[in-house]
Amino acid sequence: MKILIIGGYGTFGGRLAQLLATESALTLIIAGRSEKNAAAFCTGLAPGAARQVLRFDRDGDLPAQLRAIAPDLLVDATGPFQSYGDDPYRVIKACIAEGVHYMDLADGSDFVKDVVQFDAAAKARGVYVLAGVSSFPVLTAAVVRHLAHDITKLTTILGGIAPSPYAGVGLNVIRAIAGYSGQRVPLLRGGKQTTAYPLTESLRYTICPSGYLPLRNLHFSLVDVPDLQVLPVLWPGLDSMWMGAGPVPEMLHRMLNGLAWLVRLKLLPSLSPFAGLIFAVTNRLRWGEDRGGMMVAISGTDAAGREVARSWHMVAEGKDGPYIPSMAVEAIVRRSLAGLAPSPGARAATQEIELSDYAEVFRGRAIRSGVWEAADTATELPLYQRILGKTWHALPEPIRAMHSLSGAIEARGRASVERGTGLFSHIAAMLFSFPAASDDVPVKVEFQLEGRVERWRRTFGQKSFVSHQYAGSGRSTRLLVERFGPLSFDLALTFDDTRLHLVVRDWRCCGIPLPRWLAPGGESYEYVKDGLFHFHVEISQRYIGLIVRYRGWLEVLPS
Repeated sequence: MKILIIGGYGTFGGRLAQLLATESALTLIIAGRSEKNAAAFCTGLAPGAARQVLRFDRDGDLPAQLRAIAPDLLVDATGPFQSYGDDPYRVIKACIAEGVHYMDLADGSDFVKDVVQFDAAAKARGVYVLAGVSSFPVLTAAVVRHLAHDITKLTTILGGIAPSPYAGVGLNVIRAIAGYSGQRVPLLRGGKQTTAYPLTESLRYTICPSGYLPLRNLHFSLVDVPDLQVLPVLWPGLDSMWMGAGPVPEMLHRMLNGLAWLVRLKLLPSLSPFAGLIFAVTNRLRWGEDRGGMMVAISGTDAAGREVARSWHMVAEGKDGPYIPSMAVEAIVRRSLAGLAPSPGARAATQEIELSDYAEVFRGRAIRSGVWEAADTATELPLYQRILGKTWHALPEPIRAMHSLSGAIEARGRASVERGTGLFSHIAAMLFSFPAASDDVPVKVEFQLEGRVERWRRTFGQKSFVSHQYAGSGRSTRLLVERFGPLSFDLALTFDDTRLHLVVRDWRCCGIPLPRWLAPGGESYEYVKDGLFHFHVEISQRYIGLIVRYRGWLEVLPS
């Protein structure tokens, strides 16, 4: 298969080329305004697919260029599709005329929705024309189908994407965002088609696959993506839908919110003249974790009339996340090579692949996803089960027994204790009443449920200290909060098949957030050895060093 990628060395086209480069059944034609840049890009591609480079002028004689190249498939990865001028579909028209299959990564709502006008012509020519072949709306639509498998009436869809600050946003993406920020866009809300203004309405959300380190609670703002117009067509009984983006750092995000409000209030005609500046700032002033993610939440009713609420969460680590927008095209190409090419016709690509197809292209990458049910966080469940969701059932039984608190539990065992030797570590240990150093000391832990809060009293020999644990809310959603007097710590519960880890994410004093870079850390986890519950708790601080480390085993006493 010969694939012509317009914008083949750009942000999304280049990543698509990298995803397909190892496929020997392909010939990749990397095209753009500069043949020199295309050639330079190809030198870094992995071996496998044959590759060619050329200059392609999408404003030139398209039929002649296509006849000279004779591709089987053209992928338009340029944009911004919202600014394609008076004849935005000229590439599609040329592809249909020359019998070339077509896909794009368009994020323009109107562009994707209106591509159906070429359906009859594409079918007559025997080619497929698929628009919006990217995370929005292909992945979101696949996720909604997966979540709504038993729902008879789908009521709401909420989605959001959270790119890593190091993902490298292309200029054309920024041009698209600048073009619609603060402008009027149609939005389904309360069962009626109404008007909204992108980047001027926001919400907060925590993306957290069950049992995995969550993204920090993020500020999402409404964006104008194809989903807003094409998903209601798939689910005509839908009452409301909302799609947002949560770029970080949040400070820059909120500055963009402010500029969008200037457009909404007609104090600025558009942010388009500032696209270059926004692009430069976004790709230079960046900090935070090199992680990204995505979420989709739905609600509705099943055949029995019961209310159903589910959400899908995905986190991608490091350099794997930026490839996800190009993976829908990759999945369709690989299906085509396996004899499962899309049927002829022109349409938004919302029904071409399923979540299982994404699972194949995610394989081998640091991408983790999972589903939450409303029942996973029912208040009557044990605290740790509410925070871990479905991962709770994967925990070894001794760990579950230790955290299945419904009234009071007492556990006893033995432990060893190490203490830091510095002055400040000694002071910190005294403030929290941590135990003295010992090679072997009896340990007792008394768990008491007080409403929705667990009171833990740990006694090492004759020395005791108390903490309170409860489920976080607001910016601490999906986290365990442990409070020692005026200090409280947000802890992520993660499970790696053998150990339940407790990872410090934030901390506060009297409810006031404290600097993350000053937060205590250390490796803390629970595991099972020889059938017994074991613990390893380490509390340290980068400038102080070790404060305390205690480890040992516990056994729950009969009630």
